[in-house]
Amino acid sequence: MSVTEAQVIDALRPVQDPELHRSIVDLDMVGGVDINGANVAVNVTLTVAGCPLRAELTDRVTQAVTALDGVDRVDVSFGVMTDEQRHALSQRLQAEGGQGHGQGHGHAHGQSQAPNIPFAEAGARTRVLGISSGKGGVGKSSVTVNVAIALARLGHEVGVLDADVYGFSVPRMLGINQQPVVIDQMIVPPVAYDVKCISMGFFAGEDQPVIWRGPMLHKALEQFLTDVYWGEPDFLLVDMPPGTGDVALSVAQFMPRSEIYVVTTPQPAAQRVAQRSALMARKVHLEVAGVIENMSWFTGDDGKRYEIFGQGGGQQLAEQLEVPLVGQIPLVTALREGGDEGRPIVATEPDSEAAQAFTAVAQRIVTDLAPKKIYRRELTIR
Repeated sequence: MSVTEAQVIDALRPVQDPELHRSIVDLDMVGGVDINGANVAVNVTLTVAGCPLRAELTDRVTQAVTALDGVDRVDVSFGVMTDEQRHALSQRLQAEGGQGHGQGHGHAHGQSQAPNIPFAEAGARTRVLGISSGKGGVGKSSVTVNVAIALARLGHEVGVLDADVYGFSVPRMLGINQQPVVIDQMIVPPVAYDVKCISMGFFAGEDQPVIWRGPMLHKALEQFLTDVYWGEPDFLLVDMPPGTGDVALSVAQFMPRSEIYVVTTPQPAAQRVAQRSALMARKVHLEVAGVIENMSWFTGDDGKRYEIFGQGGGQQLAEQLEVPLVGQIPLVTALREGGDEGRPIVATEPDSEAAQAFTAVAQRIVTDLAPKKIYRRELTIR
């Protein structure tokens, strides 16, 4: 007895689009099903013609339908959405994700409207974690990437906004080679290790310098927040540029409920510079939630800890700021190699000393350092 079209559709419901991470049935991407005895042909309507993950989608559809009794062969073909279909899909995703894409970019009576930043709304559930440092070279981006993956491994939906526009490195550390997909002017960020990511690195070559003044940086950050389909993640980590420049000011304006975590190394010189970053955050009314000390020690083959960069800088900074020292991350060669190769240590060596330290940081952020105020949309007073 041949399978029915309804059975094929039900079998396809668990199949997710590799980029949107939603059911292809719910997204109306199943363009048609043709059944001829034990042979089933499925047409999938893609958002863009050059979908780089077409082979992966073929495998997912084939496996799902082949599992049905009475199916011997599955043929998968592809079509492309019309402009109207893409627009409808974009509107649906924005509505379900709580985002008002396109709002704030128009003008009314000659006046610019304020950008509609979903993470700034009082009822937003997303916790925005700004990962900051006083200077470069302390491993801020490595901390951002590995804490993000640790949060995802704890079961949370996570996004990373690489706001370090001059020194973008997050896509490489996550091993992301594909470009974001644009659907009706909405940008769909690539995903790696269950973490969504957007970065200037997708729009500028690695060897191309970004020579921008403050207003352009401000506008770029605004677009990353308003034009990107983030959905409604539990955590959005913002890899901020080192120092006290324009992007930090923009983060304060766009996302005033951000929690700032300052990354430093143990040496006193780095701690003093990091303090300036923390004090700047407080000047613009951002909450400094904690300090993360990186490169705290190196464990030799003899099992001893060697404090190559000194000791106590993170604890001293935390005491000066009256915030907790959230964690200490050891200096590990595999951590550096994983960043260079796009294989973060939390994902590839979860039982290692460094990965466990990152996981402990993530757990503290989730439990001990949750905001005292609870933001719930259903309690919002209008």
